[in-house]
Amino acid sequence: MATMNGKITRLMSGKGFGFVAGDGDTEYFFHQSACNGVQFDDLQEGQEVTFEAGQGPKGPRAENVTPV
Repeated sequence: MATMNGKITRLMSGKGFGFVAGDGDTEYFFHQSACNGVQFDDLQEGQEVTFEAGQGPKGPRAENVTPV
């Protein structure tokens, strides 16, 4: 998987997931278990991150989400 740069666009804190905007118009789903080096609750919308782009059962998925 290739490492990409992106920004967190939405966080659903009560549900433990969020979305990251990557290159282009693609938005990637990520689960709190995909956070690397940070607690999910410490993330903020608009925060820059790096992640590995993958494919989940419902579409694009971000793995190893790490703050920049």
